[in-house]
Amino acid sequence: MNRILTAILVLILTLGLLITGCSPPSEPEGPAEPEGPVQGPRIGKLAPDFRLPNLEGQSISLSDFRGKPVLINFWASWCGPCLYEMPFIQEIFEEWSGQGLVILAIDIGESLATVKDFLQSHNFSFPVLLDIDQDVALEYNIRGIPTTFFIDKDGIIREIFFGAFPDKEIIERKLSKIIT
Repeated sequence: MNRILTAILVLILTLGLLITGCSPPSEPEGPAEPEGPVQGPRIGKLAPDFRLPNLEGQSISLSDFRGKPVLINFWASWCGPCLYEMPFIQEIFEEWSGQGLVILAIDIGESLATVKDFLQSHNFSFPVLLDIDQDVALEYNIRGIPTTFFIDKDGIIREIFFGAFPDKEIIERKLSKIIT
C-alpha cells in the first residue's frame, strides 16, 4: 500500500512540474496592476533592448527587429517544461516566419557547445541567442523558465507568458496581439 501511495505522489508531482514549468503560474489575460514595486519589463511598456551572440557568433540586438513582431522565449536545455514546449515553438517558427514574425529563443547560462548539441539532437532550427552571463535574463527579471514575451512591431510588450505552453494554439492566440 505504501508503494502505491508513493508512486501516486511521484506521478502527481511530476505532472504538476510539467504543467506549470519552472516558474510561477501564467499571468491573467490583460495587464493587471501589480502590488508593490515592479521590476523588469511590463506589459504596455517598451521592451528593453539587448545585444547577444547567436550560434554563429554574430551579435544580434532586439532593436534590429523594430518594425516586426517578436516572440522572445527564455529557456535552458536542462529544463523539462522548456523541452516540452519547444516542438510548438518550432512549428510556430516554420509557419509564422513568412508572415514577418521573429522568434528569439534565449538560452540562459549554457555554453555554445551544449546548446548546439541540444538543438541538433532534437532537430530544432529556430534562432537561438546565448545569454551566458545571464545579464539579459536579469534585465528581463526572469525568475523561472520558460518565460515568453510577445513584443509588437513598435517594440511594446503586449503579453508575458510564464511556464510552458500546453499546445501550439495558445501561442497562436497570443500572437494575435502582436501580428497585425
